[in-house]
Amino acid sequence: MDISTVRFDKPEELNFILGQSHFIKTVEDLHEALVQSSPSLKFGIAFCESSGPRLVRWSGNDQELIDVAVKNAQAIGAGHAFVVLLKDGFPINVLNAIKSLPEVCNVYCATANPVEVVVGETEQGRGILGVIDGVKTTGIETDADIRVRKDFLRKIGYKL
Repeated sequence: MDISTVRFDKPEELNFILGQSHFIKTVEDLHEALVQSSPSLKFGIAFCESSGPRLVRWSGNDQELIDVAVKNAQAIGAGHAFVVLLKDGFPINVLNAIKSLPEVCNVYCATANPVEVVVGETEQGRGILGVIDGVKTTGIETDADIRVRKDFLRKIGYKL
């Protein structure tokens, strides 16, 4: 087996979700779940089909995000992998809806961080082995860091 990494290429401010599913209807079901989560959410979806014509299937409501999702799905090229790019919303707003889809098997990450996807390749095909999400931890938070964290969550409206 050959092991390599694929750097996820996206604008810095965009959040994305990388996961694995098992059925061609994933694209339509992801689209419906995202639309129902927030009427203002902009998104692009790409899904790597792993049998039949083995195409990158896609959907969304923002062409830029669709293009970024398709480009990354094609670079990853792993069977049944899906990519969701988000604008005007966060993964926390849609993760439960995505994870509740019957065909979704796994979510590898949901982040705006730089990500490298660890891919294994054999004669049969490619699969995602894991992700490197963000950068290495530098230490343990202090009382001042705790105050900053709590203030930030309240500032963005996720805590009262």
